[in-house]
Amino acid sequence: METQRASISLGRWSLWLLLLGLVLPSASAQGLSYREAVLRAVDQLNDGSTEANLYRLLELDPPPKDVEDQGARTPASFTVKETVCPKTSQQPPEQCDFKENGLVKQCVGTVSLDRSDDQSDINCNELQSVRAKRPRPPKPRRPHRPRPRPLPWFPPRFPGKR
Repeated sequence: METQRASISLGRWSLWLLLLGLVLPSASAQGLSYREAVLRAVDQLNDGSTEANLYRLLELDPPPKDVEDQGARTPASFTVKETVCPKTSQQPPEQCDFKENGLVKQCVGTVSLDRSDDQSDINCNELQSVRAKRPRPPKPRRPHRPRPRPLPWFPPRFPGKR
């Protein structure tokens, strides 16, 4: 009879632990930080890019202040820059140096802070680069020449009349 009570007690504890495990999220199921979600979006950008080199996060704009739901899509804004690492290398972009005069892109969209949702909706546009053509200086203007003034009109003088 004693073993039967121990068995029932053990069964209750197992049930409680199971329910507790379902209610509390595990450490691996916790959401991503804003930075981690953006880095994941940069990886997706590199995967879908047709360009030769990888891009790396250059600047991360601050996250919105009203992010409450870890599963919701979060607005994101960041800047990436071209690195020296070719896309064919299996090197993480964080280990690559930025390419001198590399392309810089401003990216905006949404990222998910949910670890299980790896989709992001990001659009990137190339910023004006340093290597772009410099505008030509304006052509020098010709100096202003005033128009000649007409001579004042005086009535003709006839000899003998005053």
